[in-house]
Amino acid sequence: MTTQAPAPEKDPTRAGFIDKAMSGIERVGNKLPHPVLLFLGLFVLVGAASTALAAADATVKIPGEDKTVAVQGVFTGDGVVWLLENFIPNFTGFPSLGTVLLMMAAVGVAERTGLLETVVRASISRAPRWLLPYLVAFVAAQAHLMSDVAILVIPPLAALVFKNAGRNPIAGLIGGFACVCAGYAAGFTIGALDALYTGITHQAAQVLPQGADAPTHILINYFYTASASIVLALIGGFLISRILEPRLPWPTSDEQPTGEAGEVTTEVTALQRRGMLRAGLAVLVYAAVVITCWLLPGSPLRGEGGALVPSPVLDGIVPLLFVAFLLAGAVYGRTVKAVTRFEDVPRMMADAITGMSAYIVLILVIAQVIGVFDWTNLGTLLAVKGAALLESVGLTGYLGLVAFVLLVCVLNLFITSGSALWSLVAPVFVPAFMLLHMEPAVTQAAFRIGDSATQMITPLNPYVFLLLTVLRRYEPEAQLGSLLSRLSVFVVPFLVAWLAVLGIFYGFDIPLGPGASISTP
Repeated sequence: MTTQAPAPEKDPTRAGFIDKAMSGIERVGNKLPHPVLLFLGLFVLVGAASTALAAADATVKIPGEDKTVAVQGVFTGDGVVWLLENFIPNFTGFPSLGTVLLMMAAVGVAERTGLLETVVRASISRAPRWLLPYLVAFVAAQAHLMSDVAILVIPPLAALVFKNAGRNPIAGLIGGFACVCAGYAAGFTIGALDALYTGITHQAAQVLPQGADAPTHILINYFYTASASIVLALIGGFLISRILEPRLPWPTSDEQPTGEAGEVTTEVTALQRRGMLRAGLAVLVYAAVVITCWLLPGSPLRGEGGALVPSPVLDGIVPLLFVAFLLAGAVYGRTVKAVTRFEDVPRMMADAITGMSAYIVLILVIAQVIGVFDWTNLGTLLAVKGAALLESVGLTGYLGLVAFVLLVCVLNLFITSGSALWSLVAPVFVPAFMLLHMEPAVTQAAFRIGDSATQMITPLNPYVFLLLTVLRRYEPEAQLGSLLSRLSVFVVPFLVAWLAVLGIFYGFDIPLGPGASISTP
């Protein structure tokens, strides 16, 4: 469990604009309730609004559809009956629940055997001195695969690698943290984050009839996130090397930084390298078998008419990834003796899922809110009205997406849980942008930007205080304001880069992922 370091005491005479601004955000943010209470309140609000609108005989006509639907009230006889009959199905049938737990179980094996951390260490430990900032930024942009463990491992490891190369370790520490946060939703890697986003997107798209046919598989943003990770790595490396590092003081302490688990080392032993090699070979053989079976003419893994996209392989990508991670983790663990008997693997899977207990409780409430949004037709009403409003003020197309990104950036300062924030905005904005002829994949891609860009500068992120604690091992006099000011140099460049890449995809109508186009048919 992460221990949140206490906020440092500030000297009022030294408090500048950033300190005052962030202190104000902290005061406001601390007044927000627990996410479960937040969504319980939203449930009551949706129930009251839908009941009032139903009593007023409110209706909504979906553009392009002949029928008009009426708003139904939650706090009515029919609403209570529906809720009693659907409370459990809303929860157990929530799309991201099974997907996230499945991915976490497999990734948990790769994490607990030490494979993921070893791969990170091997990636940056022997890089040339000039390349280090760019490599740290690139690895950080793939880090959501490791979940929050990445925030604990990569920054202190980057600091140590910088120090060993004769560079300022504070630059590695702060730069590594900034790139993990601002590039958290990017990357060539696929993990539980992608499953979580996609599940909520799928559910939100069902608000509209045409949502049933919209692509909402786990890879709908893959081309976009993979491309963005390259751009973010180049910008992140430049910011670390040319903007951040020259402006930092040299460490006044030689104490080694540590993460939550203790001392950090860059060493990769011969046994660990052998384990990585065997795990990599096992996954390559597995991937070759799957791809061969997929490409074979007449294969049952092909789609209708022999199509590669869509196909059962794409629809079943989650179980295929589950096997890949499980295989890699088990082979590595067996090699380095982290797995000595069969029982170790299911135990690691169980430990990983145990860590998701808070997420499961949150989904129990979120599923009901999204369920009533759908059943009451309130989500449809808000989407239609919201789309009309965006059209009336000229915020359609790419400009509408930019406005949405900026809104999420602000909300992200107060609601740091990506799943909670996406669950809050997706039921309205996914269908709203669908009515403006944009696929759900586009709205999800835009949300990734806002959910990443401002994560590093909010005091509501407990890892900011953990970073401050580690920073003080190098710079004992470091204050929260100085840390946030150094992190802030990454926010706008990363935000602009994310938006620029999305603009290229949007402008040239490039699919964001397999089968996930920009515009609706």
